[in-house]
Amino acid sequence: MPYCEVDRYQAGDKWEGVRLFYRRYGRGATKVLFFIGLAGTHDSWGPQIRGLTGTAIMARDALALMDHLGWKKAHVFGHSMGAMISCKLAAMAPHRLSSLALLNVTGGGMECFPKVDAQMLSLAFRFLRARTPEQRALVDLETHYTKEYLDEEVESCTRRAILYKEYVKGISSSGMQSNCGFEGQINACWTHKVTTKELDTIRAAGFLVSVIHGRHDIIAQVCHARRLAQRLLPVARMVDLHGAHLVSHERPQEVNNALMDLIKATKSATAPHEWSSQPENTSGYVGRHTSYADPLPPPETGALISARPVTLAIRTGEAGNAAVAAYNLLAKLQLSFLYVIGLIVMAFEHMRNIVRVTKPVRVAAIESS
Repeated sequence: MPYCEVDRYQAGDKWEGVRLFYRRYGRGATKVLFFIGLAGTHDSWGPQIRGLTGTAIMARDALALMDHLGWKKAHVFGHSMGAMISCKLAAMAPHRLSSLALLNVTGGGMECFPKVDAQMLSLAFRFLRARTPEQRALVDLETHYTKEYLDEEVESCTRRAILYKEYVKGISSSGMQSNCGFEGQINACWTHKVTTKELDTIRAAGFLVSVIHGRHDIIAQVCHARRLAQRLLPVARMVDLHGAHLVSHERPQEVNNALMDLIKATKSATAPHEWSSQPENTSGYVGRHTSYADPLPPPETGALISARPVTLAIRTGEAGNAAVAAYNLLAKLQLSFLYVIGLIVMAFEHMRNIVRVTKPVRVAAIESS
């Protein structure tokens, strides 16, 4: 813990010394000094500190970087939280974007809640208990990749073993992310929201958008990405790939092709309605022309490209109607469950902050010499 040694003087004579605990957040030219209240701790300013981190602030940082580099416009590609920042950047300065690619994105807030099942609950428990790079690596690999990808044989071992060694080596050399940094990023995702006005601004700007997602992502669920792509019609195309949260690592060729398609379409001034239409094959994709009324499941390899609204076409009799009704009911129940869990988490965090603020500070007695 950082401390500052302070000598105190009375009438010009040194009479005692104290150690002041402090905590430093962020960096930059503007300096702010926070003082706590009676019986408070350094956590008393927690809401304000977390409030200094958000996707809008990060988007302004990105604009400052573009200014520093002398870039008037750029193709902006973002992954996960980076895609949230990219959305804010696109709404904030649409004239600075040539195109926009959003990989494994959600709309923030409640959409940040992962898929709730036995696997996710187990991963969450192990993540909270992870204290070493080795423990963290095991959890992160299962969170970001599909089991199929991790179990692939590469030469004499599995891809899981290779990635594990690389991950542990990387964390050991750079150190695990600080709790302060992690909490700031979580707050940025939780408070992120793209308003209808911002979406209108992005659509009206005229640049093309590609929403790329791994359909087996348990962190950012694909349904949220599809909804965002639908709301950005007619300038957006949805690219649904077989993969998890790091689909750019699992399916690098398909993702690279999708990004190059976006750049080429921008250079050739492709019309939005042509871009968001549904081609059979694009840049080497192994895909198919699929209708959402098609009863066949999406392919397990390659890409499914579409930006059309998702609707269910019922082709069977009463049994089919009952099945669809049950499916819709389960979907609503899951959303309700996630909402309740979110309220519980928020209440728990609020109560913890209250306890921290009201917790009395231990003051050690100082012996005068």
